Amino acid sequence: MPRSVSGVEMRKRQAAHIEPPPQAPGQPRPNTCCLCWCGCCKCLWNEDRIERSERQTCTKMDSIEPAEEQHPSLEEVLSWARSFEMMLRSLEGREIFREFLRSEYSEDNLLFWMACEDLKKETSPSVVDEKARIIYEDYVSILSPKEVSLDSRVREGINQTLAEPSNLMYEEAQLQIYTLMHRDSFPRFLNSTVYRDLLASRRRTCLDT
Repeated sequence: MPRSVSGVEMRKRQAAHIEPPPQAPGQPRPNTCCLCWCGCCKCLWNEDRIERSERQTCTKMDSIEPAEEQHPSLEEVLSWARSFEMMLRSLEGREIFREFLRSEYSEDNLLFWMACEDLKKETSPSVVDEKARIIYEDYVSILSPKEVSLDSRVREGINQTLAEPSNLMYEEAQLQIYTLMHRDSFPRFLNSTVYRDLLASRRRTCLDT
């Protein structure tokens, strides 16, 4: 029985006017266009990428999970209420804040901020290029379901640096998302059951010791 052919593969064959050679199992299909990572291209490779993305539920950047349950001290939990920056710099703080954002369906804002922080530490051009592309496809591309909210000026600035990515290319976008979380999500987090329950738990622990 002949192997079924996907719509994208059929269009590739028609575009080339030849029958492509058979591929070994598991061998990825070549990209028709390796430069189309802005999401606006109508080339066959971009259609193929969209088809693949519909079957995927996770990406490299959002697979960051805590290794074990975190137990921050009462002093640390109280310090988060005084400083949003201090909370973000704390591993436990980020994970608890992420839990809250997940309940509001805005977890991608924090994941984007974390990905930008990770990119800033890179010095290898090849690694910077790879991570910059992943961030764009995951959080900036209009085709991504996890696209973060950036104004047109910041988005245009990113688009102008796509040809030569740098480890600081998302700095302004990162600041914009940081400000959004600080002004919008953070006050609600401090009044949420997630934070209040944690604070009460830490206080009980202190009384029991």
